[in-house]
Amino acid sequence: MQRRLPPLNALKAFEAAARHLSFTRAADELFVTQAAVSHQIKALEDHLSMKLFIRRNRTLLLTEEGQAYFLELKDIFKSLQDATERLLAKGSKGAITVAMPPSFASQWLVPRISRFSSVNPDIDVRIKAVDFDEGFLDDDIDVAIYYGKGRWSGLQADKLHREFLTPLCAPSLFSGPKPLTCLADLKHHVLLHDLSREAWKTWLKQIGVDGVNVNQGPVFSHSMLVLQAAALGQGIALANTILARPELDAGRLIMPFSDRVESRDAFYVVCDESQAELGKIAAFRQWILAQVDEEQEYV
Repeated sequence: MQRRLPPLNALKAFEAAARHLSFTRAADELFVTQAAVSHQIKALEDHLSMKLFIRRNRTLLLTEEGQAYFLELKDIFKSLQDATERLLAKGSKGAITVAMPPSFASQWLVPRISRFSSVNPDIDVRIKAVDFDEGFLDDDIDVAIYYGKGRWSGLQADKLHREFLTPLCAPSLFSGPKPLTCLADLKHHVLLHDLSREAWKTWLKQIGVDGVNVNQGPVFSHSMLVLQAAALGQGIALANTILARPELDAGRLIMPFSDRVESRDAFYVVCDESQAELGKIAAFRQWILAQVDEEQEYV
């Protein structure tokens, strides 16, 4: 047997009146008259065959049944609102939220974001620079930039640049009292580390260099801090050539050696698999992948 649900307008009127405990404020919110709200509530009470409100002089109270019904309905209305907002967010206009590590945001995306805006003037990009656990997307994030091997269940992941790790230093350090003429000269300099000292250890082992103490030098929480310290002449960074490009182009950092190792990890643009070709998400993915294709030959 088909179930007969209460009229939606009556439910809306009840939820607003119960939330405000006022027919007048509910009417203002719904842009109807107080009499219309009262009529809808009466219709709902008749439909349910029970009283939902107690009217005492100028006070409006919920009955026990009304309170229980309101607690159920308010969550349903919140879910409807959230679902509608998520749906609208996937359209071709409006705002798109893109989350990524702070270093990628400051070193790569921010200098280029005006290019996206120029070809997509109806889309406002909200950049969310955060450190987060890769592998899932919060409801308020449309697209993310993850760093890893590109295998995340349920997510569409497209690799951005091929990335290489190589030592970088300030020009003043390169030509200073302890010149960098070969990789063995690294033992005379402070090494700068990103998160841990494992990167330097792995890189030197792959290159085949011994005698360099990787257990010295400061450790920074973000790659951009490593690059800043290196540009100030405080040591030698083992840096991702993609993130270091602004400093290299400006001459604040140089590559003292030609030796470099391709990283096993990379940055990926990711989104929910079911939304990869929808509206703003597709526009952003297509733009960033095209941008990377244009730049890859210079990496």
